[in-house]
Amino acid sequence: MALRCGIIGLPNVGKSTLFNALTQAAVAAENYAFCTVAPNAGVVPLPDARLAALDAIVHAKQVIPASVEFTDIAGLVRGASKGEGLGNQFLAHIRETAAVAQVVRCFEDADIAHVEGAVDPLRDVEIIETELALADLESVEKRLERARRAARTGRAEDGKVAVFLAALLAHLAEGRAARDFQVPSEHEALFRDCFLLTAKPMLYIANLDEAGLTDGNEHLRALEAQAEARGGLKLLGICARSEMELCELEPGEQRAYLATLGLEEPGLNRLIHAACELLDLITFLTAGEKEVRAWQLRRGATAPQAAGVIHSDFERTFIRAEIIPFDDFVASGGEAGARAAGKMRVEGKSYVMQDGDVAHFRVGG
Repeated sequence: MALRCGIIGLPNVGKSTLFNALTQAAVAAENYAFCTVAPNAGVVPLPDARLAALDAIVHAKQVIPASVEFTDIAGLVRGASKGEGLGNQFLAHIRETAAVAQVVRCFEDADIAHVEGAVDPLRDVEIIETELALADLESVEKRLERARRAARTGRAEDGKVAVFLAALLAHLAEGRAARDFQVPSEHEALFRDCFLLTAKPMLYIANLDEAGLTDGNEHLRALEAQAEARGGLKLLGICARSEMELCELEPGEQRAYLATLGLEEPGLNRLIHAACELLDLITFLTAGEKEVRAWQLRRGATAPQAAGVIHSDFERTFIRAEIIPFDDFVASGGEAGARAAGKMRVEGKSYVMQDGDVAHFRVGG
């Protein structure tokens, strides 16, 4: 499964406006339901000040940031799990993502229609999460039925699968997300193979107007309480319209506009970093005369796997990794200084990469 973050929500809550701002793409964003039908995908660079610091030392020919892939998925409505509003198609698009960011409207504007007739973030969240849960229930019920039929043949393994799926089904039937289910280690692969929608990491994006972004409002406070009740889901307050306007300004004008909003950086930067956190990604760095580059991989990945991100053959031919933590690389004035100061480590195949590692991989032929 690709490491992409899906942007979901009810129709007409600002998903496509936010996606446009993220990708600066010409994606339709109009005041009517189902403006987005086919999912739009965009690759967004990850802001990372460490790249400039490395480039100041090595003076590379090019600087290449890491990136995050976002998918703007058409709005869900009540009954999506039963096919309403092309719901089955849209749910399938969500299933193809690794994490989801749920956009929730938290502002009043009589000129912008709401598919439910009025702004109510708690109701909107309940609609979305109920449809995801109902889709998961149907999926697990079908798997459980097949497992029980197989268990009648007497195979002990099939019986264990049926017991696990029955427990998972009971958990979902209580209205709880699959991500909160305690999965025994022996069934982790089976759980992953279910591709459950509510198992995906999720964050809330409160789409605010400028006043709400500055001072908050009752809708935002209600959604904050909901996020806490959902096990402490991360919540970001963003004004999608302001983010679009920021994209059209020069850097100096951007800083001035951000200052009027009381912000130090665009909300999009926070969203991109939050998506990386949601996807459980870390960044390692490479620095040389040819390029300074940031690379992403799953937290917990080993040095050979990191080498494989650079080139697939490098994982197979990996010999060793030369690792310098970013702070030590900068403080030592580069690789030679870090080596002389004893800040470079030589690591083998079992080394688990850390965020900010400046790496050089030695590989065989």
